Amino acid sequence: MNAVLTHYQKDDLLNRGFSRRTFGRIATMLSAGAALPFYNEPALAQLSRVEAPPDAVLINANENPLGPCKEAREAVQRMIQYGGRYRFGEADRVRTLLSEQEGLKINYVTIHAGSSGPLHQAVLAFCSPTRPFVTGDPGYEAGGHAANFIGAKAINVPLTKDYAHDVKAMAAASADAGLIYICNPNNPTGTLTPRSDIDWLVANKPKGAIVMIDEAYTHIAGVPFCTDLVAADKDVVILRTFSKIYGMAGLRAGAIMGRPDLLQKVNGFSQTMMPITGMAAASASLEAKYVVPERRKIIGDVRNDTFEFLDKHNFSFVRSVSNCFMVDVKRPGREIVNAMAQEKVYIGRVWPSWPNHVRVTVGTQDEMNKFKTAFVKVMA
Repeated sequence: MNAVLTHYQKDDLLNRGFSRRTFGRIATMLSAGAALPFYNEPALAQLSRVEAPPDAVLINANENPLGPCKEAREAVQRMIQYGGRYRFGEADRVRTLLSEQEGLKINYVTIHAGSSGPLHQAVLAFCSPTRPFVTGDPGYEAGGHAANFIGAKAINVPLTKDYAHDVKAMAAASADAGLIYICNPNNPTGTLTPRSDIDWLVANKPKGAIVMIDEAYTHIAGVPFCTDLVAADKDVVILRTFSKIYGMAGLRAGAIMGRPDLLQKVNGFSQTMMPITGMAAASASLEAKYVVPERRKIIGDVRNDTFEFLDKHNFSFVRSVSNCFMVDVKRPGREIVNAMAQEKVYIGRVWPSWPNHVRVTVGTQDEMNKFKTAFVKVMA
């Protein structure tokens, strides 16, 4: 298993405080993919996996029920006939489109099958037993699980009272931080960290630390991206995925953006063949300029309608700008998750730091109407 690590990588890992005993775990992390004993994006979604009846409402995994846009579906259908070929140029096309749209040089962008892979590889590249992973709490857990798996410490910093990342506390969490992770908007709360706070963190982070900004949900919020920090050669890497606004969770396409020297460290651990159907759908999605504003409005309208319902019934919830939100159910959240499942409405996970909250994904209007009916019944 250790053969997947080069001599240079082994020397680098030893210099960063890893022991040779951890090489096997690191090699497992690089080669096992979805079988990893910690959680990545698809695996976390499967924590709520159920044998649901055909008429069930599935609003548990932050999926986009709209699926790929028309142009992406047509591109996938055309690409299937080439399934026997690698067609490396399909990923190159996505890379070119994304770099042009983001105003970045092409060597500042690398394409991946989703964003979980580059997240895990960034943990390997920048964290170690002496360089912790710092994240918000509650937050997306995959990076912390990856850090713990390789023997790096994961430091969970509570969100502020406004549900933003507490950037000053994150900067102070460890003078030796390796990677500071901000998902913005945050998963699971769907709340934003102000750009001014992110700028402060980049300027005041511990020496040698890298700030990772996960922009999986930024399209939905309609706020500016942080790619200008990458263009300015800051110690920043940015994750993007096509799983959310573009409705491609099952097709797998994503990217990491950063200075070439940072990307070299991340990508040195693993680069693989991209699924050509996912690449075709990603290119078509980027070219279909109407998709993002149209879907932002659809998701926003349904979300706001649901918030009006929650307000009307005096339910306590965190007001989100994303496609998920947290509801305070005033009792162990798992009880409500199970009770909603009995009504054939499947909602999301419960975070240990917020045991009385449940996460709900914004589905279609019909799905959210069914959620309302079931939720009133269950909470009565």
